[in-house]
Formats: sequence, structure tokens, C-alpha cells
Amino acid sequence: MTLQEITAKMKEGASKKSSFGNSVKFSTEQGVVYIDGNATPPAVSNDDKDADCTIKMDFSDLDDMINGKLDGMTAFMTGKLKIEGDMGVAMKLQSILR
Repeated sequence: MTLQEITAKMKEGASKKSSFGNSVKFSTEQGVVYIDGNATPPAVSNDDKDADCTIKMDFSDLDDMINGKLDGMTAFMTGKLKIEGDMGVAMKLQSILR
């Protein structure tokens, strides 16, 4: 998938959710996906804004996670996913990504 395809898939998933009160940024070598969880439904874009929580990972790992091939907790425990900022916000994301 491309960054635009991942962003579109995340937008589709977020459109069915309610706000979660925080912002999150997935940062990869191919760009970012920013989720504004203060909006209902959460807004998803490729804007590189400051976020309450930044999740850094390789693009291929983000692709695998979005497509259900890689569990977020497994990615974190194996060092494929690094979290900067509020860890609690990252935990809220599980409900958005499913």
C-alpha cells in the first residue's frame, strides 16, 4: 500500500468512531499519518503537526499493522514501533485501528 492508501483506510475506519480526546501521529520514512481524535469522527490527514503521541515505525511495518499482519503490542515489544509522548494515547488507538 502507499501512504495515501493507508491514510484512506484509516479515514474509513475513523469515520465510524467517536472522538478519543487526543492527537496521534504515525511517523515513517515515507511521511506521516496524523489523527485528530478531538474531532468526531476523528480526522485523519498527512499533516505533520505536533501530536500528544508520536508513533515511529518503518513504513512496511505500519502497512503490516494496518492490514492485520502485525499486532501493535508485538511491534512495540520487538522494537518495530517506538512511542514518544503519552503512552496512554497509544493504547486508545487499538480501538481506532480495528
